Amino acid sequence: MEALLSLPAAGIIVSVICFGIGCRIRDRLPSPLTNPLIIANILIILTVLYTPLTIERYKKGGDIITMFIVPVTVILALRIYHQRDLLKANILPVFAGCLAGSLASIGSVLGLCRLFALDQAVTASLLPKSVTTAVAMELSARRGGLTGLAISAVIVTGVFSAVLSPFLIKILRLKDPLAAGIAIGTSGHAIGTAAALELGEIEGAMSGLAMALSGIITSLLFVLLF
Repeated sequence: MEALLSLPAAGIIVSVICFGIGCRIRDRLPSPLTNPLIIANILIILTVLYTPLTIERYKKGGDIITMFIVPVTVILALRIYHQRDLLKANILPVFAGCLAGSLASIGSVLGLCRLFALDQAVTASLLPKSVTTAVAMELSARRGGLTGLAISAVIVTGVFSAVLSPFLIKILRLKDPLAAGIAIGTSGHAIGTAAALELGEIEGAMSGLAMALSGIITSLLFVLLF
């Protein structure tokens, strides 16, 4: 058993099983609160805490899964291509929305970090919270940030976006799918985009586009403001 748990396949199998359980629960109880990613994260944490599969053993397989973040993100370009006519007709509002969202994200984090007198390492780790993991890791590392904290901030931000976005869209009566997709992608990157895809094709495509644009804009703002 010890030898089997030490194999990279152990972490991969646990991740797949936990996500599968999350999908089954979501199918039985459709709700933003039953997002498969949230359920999978909770189940994996419980597995690591209360079984012989330690975090070190899990990471051997988890790191392999992490390698697929970049190619999976690139695949979203296909959905954007299918909505290219809509993008061409709304290029200025799309760019303005991504710029506003990126400024709001960086500005709020920077202001709160200075208000609570957090050091540069923590600030650098939290600032790129609304971009994809790969971009956040690179940006935080260039300013002496903590990689683990940066990844955690990205995940927490994405989970909150995936859970709260459907509620906020209803509360604010946001009926334009393009606007909804841009808002989700700018704030919740890949995890939010997964939730946007469940709302509709346009929401998913625009969220993927917003995620890419926000990554570029955030990178430029990060260099200029911090």
